[in-house]
Amino acid sequence: MTTQITARFSLGGMTASLSMLAATPAFAQTSKIDAADTAWMISATALVLLMTIPGLALFYCGMVRKKNVLATMAQSLAVTALVSILWAGIGYSLAFTGEGPLIGTLERVLLLGIGMETTSPLAKTIPESLFMIYQMTFAIITVALVAGSVADRMRYSAFLWFAAGWLLIVYVPIAHWVWGGGFLGAAGILDFAGGTVVHLNAGIAGLVSAYVVGARRGYGTDNLAPYDLSMAVIGTGLLWVGWFGFNGGSALGANSRATMAIVATHLAASAGALTWMFIEWWTRGKPSVLGMISGAIAGLGTITPASGYILPWHGAVIGIAGGALCYWACTKLKQKIGYDDSLDVFGVHGVGGATGTLLAGVFATALVTTGPDTPNGLTGLLENNPNQLLTQVYGIVATLLWSGIASFVLLKVISFFLPLRVRDEDERMGLDITQHGESIHS
Repeated sequence: MTTQITARFSLGGMTASLSMLAATPAFAQTSKIDAADTAWMISATALVLLMTIPGLALFYCGMVRKKNVLATMAQSLAVTALVSILWAGIGYSLAFTGEGPLIGTLERVLLLGIGMETTSPLAKTIPESLFMIYQMTFAIITVALVAGSVADRMRYSAFLWFAAGWLLIVYVPIAHWVWGGGFLGAAGILDFAGGTVVHLNAGIAGLVSAYVVGARRGYGTDNLAPYDLSMAVIGTGLLWVGWFGFNGGSALGANSRATMAIVATHLAASAGALTWMFIEWWTRGKPSVLGMISGAIAGLGTITPASGYILPWHGAVIGIAGGALCYWACTKLKQKIGYDDSLDVFGVHGVGGATGTLLAGVFATALVTTGPDTPNGLTGLLENNPNQLLTQVYGIVATLLWSGIASFVLLKVISFFLPLRVRDEDERMGLDITQHGESIHS
């Protein structure tokens, strides 16, 4: 079932009408499965999973102290396993079935009804099982991103409860709102691969978590320097390559929109890395490796919502904006507000996601695709539509409010049953030993 939306746009001084089809999540059994699209999406799924393990695990663990390296990697590993089971059991069904504006249905609980030839109207040329697991990898990395904000001090058991609850209470509804037939998708928000659903969502949750759990011991006075930035650089490389599947795969087919998204993504990452590097070189006298990899991730996060809607050179511009604004957020804003977001989840992903979502409304190009529908069900894009920017702001505010409030309430509820953070002596000894009974020896 589809709903036709007609809009007007201006291009080169000419005005024309653009018809778009907003897909609703009624399931189809008769769509033709395309071998090329399926092959590409299998590859994209593997690339996005690679972003969490080992990509994010290495990126994060390289930036904490030696005594917390294994504990930080354990969070990414546990999230991968836990979210996978919950997503297949109920998360996918609630996110991508039904026509409700707020949440889906239990139609696909435990993946019931998914057969060899079943397809979803949101991905008409690949098996529904593939669409399900591709979306699973997005859920995995979004939950894993939040862990960076409370690295070095959150109790492992509390984190597992938070990860499970946050997936179902926060991530699943927002994914439905934007991509699964909910009210933000119906309003026309442009979020190609997760500016609101992934990055802003994780960033706001990270900021709230940092405040609720509290700052690390010695924050602002002790040396909290990274243990091994070489691991973080390797993690950055894996994330950068994996992002080709993250953004390119969001075209849901082997088509020109996927390749354009990949080009824009690569240029944004490059521009973000260079921007952060030059700002730091100018203001601090030396370009740090930490700054370069942070800039690359900032560029990647910022380009995500616009990647499939823009021209390649737009990607470079968005990467510059992401690198500059995220640098400001991770230095000036963080210092002014005074929160301890260990690995700058809010500064990079929250600020980058919001910035990219706004810029998607600015740079979106008027194109009509003949390939599969994009995740939010749109087959066309608007250019110079003054109302689009308001729609983008609407999506940002809705995501910010739900993620922030629900994350706060969830953490407070968990704290009634068990402490959110480890004891002072455990934090002093390190989470590797106190939470897992293991350590990295010299």
